[in-house]
Amino acid sequence: MSTVKYFISIITVFFIMSSLFLGCTEKRNEASVEKSSNLVNPEEWRAIKPLPLDPAIEAQIDEILPKLTLEQKVGQVIQADSESITPEEVKKYRIGSVLSGGNSAPGPLSYSDTKTWLEMADKYYNASIDDEGVEVAIPSIWGIDAVHGHANLRGAIIFPHNVGLGAMNNPDLIEQIAAVTAHELTVSGHDWTFAPTLALPQDTRWGRSYEGFSEDTVIVKSYAPRIVYGLQGRVGEADFMGDGRVISSAKHFLADGATEKGVDQGDALISEAELRNIHAVGYYSAIPAGVQTVMASFSSWQGRKLHGDKELLTDVLKGRLGFNGFVVGDWNGHGQVNGCTNTDCPQALNAGLDMYMAPDSWRGLYESTLKHVKSGTIPMARLDDAVRRILRVKLASGIFTKGAPSTRKNAGDESLLGLPKNRAIARQAVRESLVLLKNNNNVLPIDPTKTILVVGDGAESISKACGGWTLSWQGTGHTNDEFPNGASILDGIREAVDAAGGKVIFSANADTNVAADVVIAVYGEDPYAEFQGDRENLDFVPNGFDVKTLADFKAKGIPVVSVFLSGRPLWTNPEINNSEAFIAAWLPGSEGGGISDMLFQRDPSYDFTGRLSFSWPSTAVASADAEPLFKLGYGLSYKDQSTIDQLSEDSGLGNIAAVSTGEFFIKGAPVAPWEIWLRSGDLNKPIASFPSSVGGLIVSKTDHQAQEDALRLKWTKPDQNQLHISASSPSDMARQANGAMELAFFAKSFTSTEAVVQIGMCNPDTNCDLTLDINIEGTNWREYRISLSCFANLGVNMTSISSAFMIKADEGTDIGLSNIRLGSDLDAKPGCDGN
Repeated sequence: MSTVKYFISIITVFFIMSSLFLGCTEKRNEASVEKSSNLVNPEEWRAIKPLPLDPAIEAQIDEILPKLTLEQKVGQVIQADSESITPEEVKKYRIGSVLSGGNSAPGPLSYSDTKTWLEMADKYYNASIDDEGVEVAIPSIWGIDAVHGHANLRGAIIFPHNVGLGAMNNPDLIEQIAAVTAHELTVSGHDWTFAPTLALPQDTRWGRSYEGFSEDTVIVKSYAPRIVYGLQGRVGEADFMGDGRVISSAKHFLADGATEKGVDQGDALISEAELRNIHAVGYYSAIPAGVQTVMASFSSWQGRKLHGDKELLTDVLKGRLGFNGFVVGDWNGHGQVNGCTNTDCPQALNAGLDMYMAPDSWRGLYESTLKHVKSGTIPMARLDDAVRRILRVKLASGIFTKGAPSTRKNAGDESLLGLPKNRAIARQAVRESLVLLKNNNNVLPIDPTKTILVVGDGAESISKACGGWTLSWQGTGHTNDEFPNGASILDGIREAVDAAGGKVIFSANADTNVAADVVIAVYGEDPYAEFQGDRENLDFVPNGFDVKTLADFKAKGIPVVSVFLSGRPLWTNPEINNSEAFIAAWLPGSEGGGISDMLFQRDPSYDFTGRLSFSWPSTAVASADAEPLFKLGYGLSYKDQSTIDQLSEDSGLGNIAAVSTGEFFIKGAPVAPWEIWLRSGDLNKPIASFPSSVGGLIVSKTDHQAQEDALRLKWTKPDQNQLHISASSPSDMARQANGAMELAFFAKSFTSTEAVVQIGMCNPDTNCDLTLDINIEGTNWREYRISLSCFANLGVNMTSISSAFMIKADEGTDIGLSNIRLGSDLDAKPGCDGN
């Protein structure tokens, strides 16, 4: 038989077998749909023509795949966090990828410098390509959340968060921003960023709203491919995945911006049509653009956890949408699938997840996944498909031939961070993202030759202007010297005014006795990330700056220009009323000069072109039916003569029932709906007044930071009676436990000896037997913090917490207790001893 005839025969057999296989698959999928599916019209999902597979890459995969051991294949489908895995373990288990979470940087801090990042990148890479004991070694890839610049690298440019970039509505500029981010990632040796976020937040109470560009599909669809191009380059062109490019990841598939009440990791109770026509639109353009990975969402659709949804991950994403890359999970998201744990979840891989994100659970997950493949629970064909997809992306990225990170072009050169031309791109993004909501009497632009009083805690703080996902996960507690290539908003104002011969007076706390021609007030939300930013309403709660002073300036006839920093639109009617001009500045990042460019119109070509990509609320009550104060697309220019009259200052919250928050006992009182209860045996009673007692436990008031703002607990008998802080309706704290939050409180001993207490979190109908021993040391007040994951590891059901805090102790224990609440894990290193 001739070579030509031979290949024709092979191809003919292949198509016959493929047709039979596809026919069987369609019938199996149809049966699945009839049995349990909510996808009533799967054929209506938009079919996307997939990018053609590269025959050379597929041939390489065909050569590599048979040479891999089963253990290697299982290692490839697992991603571990750099805080939980060593280079030696990467080699031993042949791990496919390492990530660095928001606080997981090499060294003592939550971020690192170029040299430290690059040294660790080399160690992981070199360990992964060590071929000792294997026929072929597969390079590991290192991923990180560079969601608004490479914000865990000292000296990198911090761009505005996506909520602001959506307001600028400039696809050309968004591609430039992505390209700069990719460039700075390669300087530190990173291969992969978990961006772009393609969520369309519909309820901005969601703590991740600022990661979304808009509630409008048009903006998201136009941005998605341009970010992919900026990060990766264009498929088929010479620079695709070349020098200065990184792998991108569209996230989070699917409808993470549609959850009920904006709850992070919640449930999107929406129709298939809304799922398809609104929340999938970004993927319709990102996939044809060649995005290499897609991240599955923590959230659910109609009760179905996305990490375990075969129809959406496999039939829709990989089938109808033609996605040929690999699907990566989110932080232990597989553990939320019904019947799964963080260390055991064959359901996710079988559903279509190709790489588990198992930051701290990877060892157990590796062992269980290996066992499931051997038993046939995970079919070998499914494992091979996942590994093929991972290899496809790795080969396309050039990771096999690029060499160690330190040997690549531009790697380690800190002088390439914060380049003037790249900072100019960031400054332009700040200018174009600002939305002018009010400009009565055309107070803007300001004459820079005047005396300018600058007030507010956001003026001097680069950290506050950057928000979450900046130097650390939550972005809190950072000083300006940690941003060597950044400038504060105050710096920008001084630059403009000094150049014009005017005068700047800075008073963070707003000295109302200062004589000035105009006041610039810079204030807003403090940084937060993910569910720690979830809110029950849209009322702006001032922090760090007393906004009442704005009214004092107004009463004196001094015009106030408010620069409002926030990750979402918030109800700010009182602040708008007391301002002649009000700018929605979002979270502008490290180029504060972009603000002053617009305050003073430093160039005649500058004008406010930013337009709302999210509607602005008219009340603090989140309601889809409420008429917005400012609609989607609203924004003023300098020349607009629009006057905003006095706005209603009724927030609408007057009759809203109390809801569960992260505070349990603050300033001497329980925070509704939480109440204090005492328990002795079968007796369980609420505290109505102080002092109060049950059995051998006496509870009275004492002082910590103010008069009677704390509790004093004294056990006089050996029966370990309990104090509970409980609510009538259990709270779901699973996402807080999974997301590095802690139970925090202040305590002291009233005796000279160390006091040992047992702390617990309780489920309904339990006796709180699952507790941790905490040593209360010394007679001075100090803070104690316990990772919620410690309670989960004990076996507490974190999805149903009826008592957020329980304490018991032995006879003779006498302690003070105050400020009991949930707090961010400051170093993201779980501690179970209170320290």
